[in-house]
Amino acid sequence: MNFRQLAGIVPFPWFMGVRDVSGRLAVYPPNRSFYMIKVEGLTKRYARNVAVNNISFEVEKGQIVGFLGPNGAGKTTTMRILTCFLPATSGKASVAGFDCLEQADEVKKRIGYLPETPPLYPEMEVAEYLEFVGRLKGIDKASLPSRVDEVLEKLSLVPERKKLISKLSKGYRQRVGIAQAIIHNPEVLILDEPTSGLDPKQIIEVRDLIRALAGDHTIILSTHILQEVEAMCERVIIISQGRVVATDSMASLANQMRGSESVTVQVDGRGSGAPDENQVRQKLESVAGVARVSTQGSKNGLLTFQVDSLKDRSVRADVARAVVGAGWNLLELHTASLGLEEIFLQLTASNDGGKQ
Repeated sequence: MNFRQLAGIVPFPWFMGVRDVSGRLAVYPPNRSFYMIKVEGLTKRYARNVAVNNISFEVEKGQIVGFLGPNGAGKTTTMRILTCFLPATSGKASVAGFDCLEQADEVKKRIGYLPETPPLYPEMEVAEYLEFVGRLKGIDKASLPSRVDEVLEKLSLVPERKKLISKLSKGYRQRVGIAQAIIHNPEVLILDEPTSGLDPKQIIEVRDLIRALAGDHTIILSTHILQEVEAMCERVIIISQGRVVATDSMASLANQMRGSESVTVQVDGRGSGAPDENQVRQKLESVAGVARVSTQGSKNGLLTFQVDSLKDRSVRADVARAVVGAGWNLLELHTASLGLEEIFLQLTASNDGGKQ
């Protein structure tokens, strides 16, 4: 199969960008936004079905943002609009200040895309494939060999450079998929289910690679795997039934969803004169503003409890004073985190309940 034949079957939208990796950057529009990705009132309709319904969000430069939602929530449709594969029905989306509809060629220059199934050619060697992709993306002939070497080094693919892609493990094929997405040094990476189908060791390796790319690239990670977002992302955008139901940092979302404070307390129950579990529990329940106290364990004489406050009440300081005032050793006191799974279920369940 020759170069022209291969070029005819490369997935169209992902290899249309042109970017010079030798340091000569394209001129940005005067009104370029601070945000690398900006979506405003975006809607996509298919006949009677509304896949994306008036969504808005922003992604700042250098961030890794999780785009999270159940299957059918509208994630893939949004990704297709951002990559200029699909026009929106209404609203606006821009990448690096360029409009995804009106300035699609400029957007494609600045995006690297890894679909759930990477667009690889098994009969090609790894370095040969990356050179092929680099030519399609417009990297000049003089810069291409050094750029391929740089990407192979960054993704730990140097020992595999002469191997056929068909001979690689799935984890290494995923690395090659990421390599083709960054070969033209794009400012924005859009990754769709990047660890799908990988074993636990491969998942850890790919996550480490993605984290290493942050800062140099702005990354939006589309997934329905909660652990993926918790492991890699600074911010999360949660979409359900075509609507954005939350966008914030994990810590902020947890505080908003909880509405009350949850504190983990550990008291020393070892030695003579130390309290038992019931004594500590009763003392904690007597603190003003405490709604519930639950035992988390009593291992090796260390008594651990979770203390939940009433809505809009902070009890941390009063809990500490109560334990220390009783003459007991307070070993640990910290705010308990609300997991992404609980946040996700609350938000998506609430949105489903309002579905027409």
